[in-house]
Amino acid sequence: VQLVESGGGLVQPGGSLRLSCATSRFTLGYSAVGWFRQAPGKEREGVSCIRDRDGERYYTESVKGRFTISRNRFKNTVYLEMHSPKAEDPAVCYCVALSSVRPGDRCLYEYDFGGQGTQVTVAA
Repeated sequence: VQLVESGGGLVQPGGSLRLSCATSRFTLGYSAVGWFRQAPGKEREGVSCIRDRDGERYYTESVKGRFTISRNRFKNTVYLEMHSPKAEDPAVCYCVALSSVRPGDRCLYEYDFGGQGTQVTVAA
C-alpha cells in the first residue's frame, strides 16, 4: 500500500496550490481517498475525501468553498486544490485512504492508510 504526496510548498495569500496523491491500488482497492492535515500543536484533522464508488465528496467546514478534491482514476491520483489560504491552513498534509466501505462522511474522520505527508506553508 502506497500513498505518495507531492505538491506542497509555499503559497501566497490569495494564491493557489495543488496537492497530488499517487495511490497504488492492489487487489483490495480503496473505498475512499482523502486528505488530513496537522498543524503544529494541533490534532490531525480531516480536510476532504472522495468516495470511490460514486465520487461523493466531503469537506470539513473550514475549507468549504476554498478547497476542491478531485481524482484521475486512470492515473490513480487524487488531487486537492487549495485556494485563498487562511492563517489556519499551514500544516503537514497527509494523503489517506480507507480500505473498507463506511457510511456517509466517515472518511473525514477515519483512515486505514496514510502517506508521509507534505508541508504546506502560507507566506506572511
